Amino acid sequence: MNALAVTPFLAASNWGLAIGIVLVLLVFLVVGYVVVQGTRVQMAWRELVEAGDVDAIQSLVTDEINRWKTQRMPKAMDTAVWHGVQSAELLEVSPDSIRLSAAAEGQYALVSGERREISNALREGMKLTAKLADMVFYDIPNVRLPRVRIDIYSTFRDGSGATQRCILTTECDRAIASELDWDETDAEEIVGAFGGRFALDDRGNPAPIEVDAAARNSVPAAFYTDEEKA
Repeated sequence: MNALAVTPFLAASNWGLAIGIVLVLLVFLVVGYVVVQGTRVQMAWRELVEAGDVDAIQSLVTDEINRWKTQRMPKAMDTAVWHGVQSAELLEVSPDSIRLSAAAEGQYALVSGERREISNALREGMKLTAKLADMVFYDIPNVRLPRVRIDIYSTFRDGSGATQRCILTTECDRAIASELDWDETDAEEIVGAFGGRFALDDRGNPAPIEVDAAARNSVPAAFYTDEEKA
């Protein structure tokens, strides 16, 4: 009598165990399929970028820039720099490079009871250039381009109103970037290593520059002003 009572119980247990194993296997198969498909998609994007597919590059870079605009500011990030990152726009795309524009403004603080400029637009633009170059070279999934050009704009005001003009343009090269210590090198030195171009007025303030003016390649390890090119 006891044997007859135990036998159905054991049978039910075996069925439950079998069903559990099948469900686990199904979960593993589904997860494995998703991972494999995701990997294949990533490899396909990477191959398109390596082949110089402009549409693929534009799509991936645009998606990442849009993500920056809605992303929460990372910890320890300079607020002004992050605002600059979120102002970035994609201007041009080629098979081996992209061109971005972004905005930087001087920073002010209360000093001895007065509001004073503690960092001008050029200095902020250099910090923004360094950060954008770092993010473009190393943070955009499936995109590893040899070059990125970054144009920094700032606001100028006169009697007719306010306009934004370019104050710093930098052609960033991955070969140079790979030699930099991004954590320990100052933004000014990073921009200098790429040969960033800018101009200063007679009071030492950043002045508008022609974005497409020819740059000297005789100074790859130091930035220079437009006045130094004359």
